Amino acid sequence: MNHASALSPEFIDWQAKGEASEFDGMFLTFDVVFPNGASEDEITSFYRPRPGMPFTAYEVNGRRRLVWTTFMPSQVDIDINHPAGQKYLVDVLEALKSGGVKVVRLDAVGYAVKTPGTDSFMTDETLAFVGEITKLIRSYDMRVLVEVHAHYTQQLEISPLVDLIYDFQTAPLLLHSFFKGTVDKLADWFAIRPSNCLNVLDTHDGYGVIDGGPINGKPGLISQQDMADIFAQAEINTGGHSAIASVVPQWFSLPHQINATLPNILANDTAYVASRAVQFFLPGEPQVYYVGLFNGMDDRELFARTGQGRDTNRHHYTPAEIEAALEQPVTQAIVALARLRKHAAFDGDFSYAVTGGTSIRLMWAKGEERISLEIDTTVGNPSFVIEATTDAGLARFASVAELATARI
Repeated sequence: MNHASALSPEFIDWQAKGEASEFDGMFLTFDVVFPNGASEDEITSFYRPRPGMPFTAYEVNGRRRLVWTTFMPSQVDIDINHPAGQKYLVDVLEALKSGGVKVVRLDAVGYAVKTPGTDSFMTDETLAFVGEITKLIRSYDMRVLVEVHAHYTQQLEISPLVDLIYDFQTAPLLLHSFFKGTVDKLADWFAIRPSNCLNVLDTHDGYGVIDGGPINGKPGLISQQDMADIFAQAEINTGGHSAIASVVPQWFSLPHQINATLPNILANDTAYVASRAVQFFLPGEPQVYYVGLFNGMDDRELFARTGQGRDTNRHHYTPAEIEAALEQPVTQAIVALARLRKHAAFDGDFSYAVTGGTSIRLMWAKGEERISLEIDTTVGNPSFVIEATTDAGLARFASVAELATARI
């Protein structure tokens, strides 16, 4: 939603023809945002999730232009206020609709509106645009999923405007819980967490941490020190590699994400499967990243070849590697969680309860049907118990091995 590729036909055509291109105006340039120039303070106020300035110098029909590139030089920002930019978005939606797409993800939409004098991330203008584009997408009979790595209060603000949001907050809170031996921060989040969530932990961008912490002076669900402690423990658990692969954005003192696989970050199969269980037991729609499903380890060779930290968690699996992964108890346990998610109780009511300083219980009930998950985050000795009603009585799974063979 924020950008297109610098290799796209539209950008290449504009580069070659400039104002004569039918795509002139589609791409955001410095002078559009700052027609009268800008001060140092105005330029540096923009929030960017990467090191450096959010512009790239491109030659356009023989003229040097500063093109807005919020993320990478190869990702050129779209001017959503220009007719050419708006037409491009409509063309994309029509193509998606014709292909039978049911859900449209608004990727990086938090950066789409540039408002001088602000950090231009998740501003009032952004929320207004989200409302407008959501109405347009729904007119094509498609649902709207928003992808925003942001302060938890901004997630709460945007969730009523769309059909689905990513729950990026649970992920860092689970690490905090298992690294510290506590569940209080998880409980705080569960008390206010929206129900229209796509439940995620690891992603192709790494394992998010910033979403749980303070941003721009607003207190987080966890503190800046808590975040630093998470990165420090991840560094220990990954043998130092996560510190090498993770990137610190401009104006920040910590990375946004841990560039490592979740099994490597947790370094404990029970804690890992328990985290996956929480993902499946929370209200929303669970989405498991493929490397996580296969209990993947850090791909340090790929990272060494590309120099891209995110490639640590983007292993290219061969068919043989997939077959081997499917035989692992951890992977089989995750598949079993997916089967359990079809239990009739999940169509009922959700509740949770803190059962101790290190334990929390998630429960679903519909009539006589019941299913529950209790995790214990005791450092060095994590555990979980799943109990579910079945035709044969109460089924109980209290280990990775037991869950891997679950059939109900």
